[in-house]
Amino acid sequence: MFDELIDSGELPIARKSVLPGTGFFLPDELEEDFEDEQTQAALEGADVAVIADSDADGLACVALIREAYDDVQVVPEPDDDTDTEDAEGTEETEETEAIAAGDNGDNPLEEPEPTPHSVALVPASPHNVEDALARVAEFGDDGIDLFVCDLCPDRYEYVEDELDAALDTADSVSWYDHHQWGDDVADAVRDAGVELVVGDSDEECSADVVYRSLEYEFDSMYEELAAVTRDHDLWLREDPRSDDLADYAYWTDPAEYVEVVREYGVDLPAWAEEFIAERRIEKEQLIEQAIGRAEFREIGDYTVGITYGRCSQNEVAEAMREDGADASVIVKPAGSASIRGTDEFDRCHEVAGKVNGGGHPKAAGCKPDIYNDMLDYANHWTSRGAVTKQVILTAFRDVVESEPESESDEAADDEHEDDESETDANGDA
Repeated sequence: MFDELIDSGELPIARKSVLPGTGFFLPDELEEDFEDEQTQAALEGADVAVIADSDADGLACVALIREAYDDVQVVPEPDDDTDTEDAEGTEETEETEAIAAGDNGDNPLEEPEPTPHSVALVPASPHNVEDALARVAEFGDDGIDLFVCDLCPDRYEYVEDELDAALDTADSVSWYDHHQWGDDVADAVRDAGVELVVGDSDEECSADVVYRSLEYEFDSMYEELAAVTRDHDLWLREDPRSDDLADYAYWTDPAEYVEVVREYGVDLPAWAEEFIAERRIEKEQLIEQAIGRAEFREIGDYTVGITYGRCSQNEVAEAMREDGADASVIVKPAGSASIRGTDEFDRCHEVAGKVNGGGHPKAAGCKPDIYNDMLDYANHWTSRGAVTKQVILTAFRDVVESEPESESDEAADDEHEDDESETDANGDA
């Protein structure tokens, strides 16, 4: 296959919006070999390993842990030749959006050589945390301290063997997160010998959990980093700097992001701001494409907005909310989908759970298990995700139909039952 066929960097926005990035088309074996090499190099001589989601929240956890362990700082220099092609938008992993391999950039194998750190970063996403655990077990030195941050397995059996192997290698394993954990999964992880701390997903991001869990007196700069990260991760949007952090974390190399926020905190340097501004031009164009495809469906008492496209799902969901959506679905070209709720609908994780995903009550992600070959993906791209949309809307209907009766409905039923009882007592048929 010619490289230009899978390189979407030069495509017009309308076409780029409906196709996944180059990483989607790379064979798993090639990506796995590359990740093995990167992880082995990062772990060489490291005393600590941090498996973290590569969004702003997960990477803030890495910055906090490196500070607590007094790890060497390697401040990147601005690159005058920074490539600003292929801005896709901010991907929130909790969620769960990072489930789709290949959605994050057009040059996934072009990464810098890792700089030696005593605290090694091992990027992961919800769908491959078990692979990261296996790599630490294989390439980490015996007695290493292991942290897992901003990641939640849907089922314990998904990570059971790999976690057991990592526990054999590591001296200690700590897991810090803020997602919705099933009690059975949390109990099993703790019973295996892991220190698991799960924060309230409505109040804390994972960086908050790390900040309060480590026995270390952090500088106020790190408290601010956790607070501003939380502002975006919980979609509070009260601090404009949080969007900058989220976008920069998504568009730059994870290792670079960690070192930049360790040096500059939440106030990014001018060269980073310029980089973000350039990337946002295309980001806004992709957002407009997705908003233009939005449709709305009435499901029970809720209005669900649904669209398709390679875009920043949070901004698109916000636009659909402003147009009356109680919940929003953004289907991605790689086959995954982001689900966003509101105060009116806070069962996104239940919807995602029915279609191979999970997340938070108001923010979740999934990738329906419906893609059997490339013809299915071809149909997905040309139909703008029609089958995926239908599968997720069906999941919405199932969740909505399973809702318990409201208190007012229950009160009316109780009153009706009392009337029937009184009628029976009076001898009326």
